[in-house]
This record gives sequence, structure tokens and C-alpha cells, in this order.
Amino acid sequence: MFPSFTGNWNQVKEKRRVLVKCGGFSSQLARNVSEQVDGDPLWGSRFDATHPDAVIQTHLDFLRKGADIILTNTYQSSVEGFMKHLGMTREESVALIEKSVHLARQAKSQYFVELAAINGNIAATMPLILASIGPYGAHLHDGSEYNGSYTNLVNSTQLQKWHATRIETCLRAGVDGLAVETLPCQLEALAVTELILTKYPNTKFWVSFQCKDESSLAHGEPFAQAALAVWRMVSEHKAQSRLLAIGVNCVNPSHVTPLFKSLLAITPSDEKVPLVVYSNRGEVYDRDRGEWTGNGLNVSDFVHDWIELGACIIGGCCRVYPDDILEIRKCIDNIAQKGHLEICTSLVS
Repeated sequence: MFPSFTGNWNQVKEKRRVLVKCGGFSSQLARNVSEQVDGDPLWGSRFDATHPDAVIQTHLDFLRKGADIILTNTYQSSVEGFMKHLGMTREESVALIEKSVHLARQAKSQYFVELAAINGNIAATMPLILASIGPYGAHLHDGSEYNGSYTNLVNSTQLQKWHATRIETCLRAGVDGLAVETLPCQLEALAVTELILTKYPNTKFWVSFQCKDESSLAHGEPFAQAALAVWRMVSEHKAQSRLLAIGVNCVNPSHVTPLFKSLLAITPSDEKVPLVVYSNRGEVYDRDRGEWTGNGLNVSDFVHDWIELGACIIGGCCRVYPDDILEIRKCIDNIAQKGHLEICTSLVS
């Protein structure tokens, strides 16, 4: 379970705790299997069925480099997708989503064994396992999670019904919370937030947007307005203690600071919105060529600025590998140790 001061910073006297999230799961998974991962209609989710040992290994790769939080391999998991592309029944599809949680928990258990063998030490509440709750568009396998075009085809009720199956399955299987991520539009963010607040009253979660530039969601809405709308909904339900963070993922790291500043500019000074960021490296995936293009940036170079703006969870997304997570880990620990900013970590109090 989460430490009591991970969320709801307004009511906490302790130093702000900054946790390290894992990196790009499918990017690292591709190093642990011989088959193609990018471009698969199920992306990494297929490998829960076909290569479970590689999935466990991928989780361990990040844990061994200092990740406090790992996400289940369920970003692109759906009953519809598994039935279509794996020929499964509905019941088998639900079981495969559940299996993904069990694989993450197996990795965590193995990590504990490794730590015990070397007399290693880790905070009692770490590492945490969150369910990756990717957007509706991901299961369509048409790139629409990066433009939100499906918002014209579905309404809030339909989105909630679709998300509920995966959320309920992951919660039943025993995750510590939900990482609602790569959302391209405000409609889906509010729909899923409302679903979690009203249907799963004890569940902690974060909400993370996909943005196309320094100010806008992939669908075009201002990031600041969408993020503040989520914060307002959480506040109206008096559920700040359940909200781990609001933020961005799978974005160019150079866009993050202006995005966060735009939110802070319209947030009342007496309210502190906890922030999450796990960017990519600034490269762009060329769907036609099936490869990443552009020059990658070092995510760790941006960590200090993100913490200064209020980030409490920092990690990586596509093309951010275990060694990159180690650099982020070292950077955060160094900041905490030297006292440049008033933070603590899972390693430094």
C-alpha cells in the first residue's frame, strides 16, 4: 500500500516525497524477446500470454535500477483486443489481464528475494505496482491515442463502461493503484476520474495526459484547463488523498516544464496539485517506417526543474530504458541528499 503522505500534499507536514517510476515497458521488453513489439496490434500486452518470463524479466530490469513504481503490462490490454487477435473467449481475456498483475507481483517477489540475499534494504512500502490504464484509443490500434479522434465516436458513459472491465480486473488481482495514462482528451480524463471516484472509493490513482506541444493535449484542449478540471472534480469529491498526481507522459521532455507552468499559473496559490511526469526521449515514432526518428534527449537533465515545479513521481515512457531510470534515481537521490530542494525519497528521509 502507499505511504500515507504520497498524495494530498496540502495536508502533509513532511517533506515532499519524490518517487521513481519505471521506464518504457515495451521498449525494454523488445530487448528481452526476439519478436517485434512495436507495431503489434496488442503492443506489449501479447507477451503476457506468449512470453511471461520476458515480462517478469522486464519488470526486474527496472526494479534493479531503482524504480519505486512499476506498471502492469496492461496499457493496450482489452477484452476486445484479446478476443480478436489471440482468439480468446471473454473469460480467457479477463484472465489474461489478471495474469499481467500476477506477473508484476512475481517480479516484485523475486526482487525481494534478491535483496534479502545481499542484505539489501528498501522502504517497507516499496516497490509499488500500479495498473497501467491506457486510453480507449490504444485498443483501436490506429494511433488515435495520439490525437483523440475517437472523442467524436464515444461519450462519457461508453468510455466508463469500456474502462471498467480492465480497472475492476486489475484491482481484483491486487494492484496498489491505477496509472490512468496517455489520455489525449479532457473528455476521457473526466470520465475515468469520475468512474474511479464513484465506483472504487478506496482506490488511489494518477491521471496523465498525452500532449502534442508545450500547451495542448493531443486532441487540442489546453493542458492546464484539462488538468485543473480533473483537480476540481477530485476536490469536489474530497478525494485529494486518493489522487497521487496529475501530469503528462509520452511527451517530449522539453515540453514538460512549460506544460506544468501553464497549470501552476491558473491554480490558486493555496492549492498544491501533485504532479507526475514520465516523458519519452523526444523522438517521434514513424508508423509508416515502423521506427523511431530524431535525436533522443537525456531525461535526467530535466529532473531538477520538474521537482522544482512540484513533481512527486518521475520516470520514463517510450525509449527510456533501465539505465536511464538509474540516472533519474541518482539525480533525485542527489537532490534529496544535498538539500537543494525540500524533498525526500524512498531511500533518503
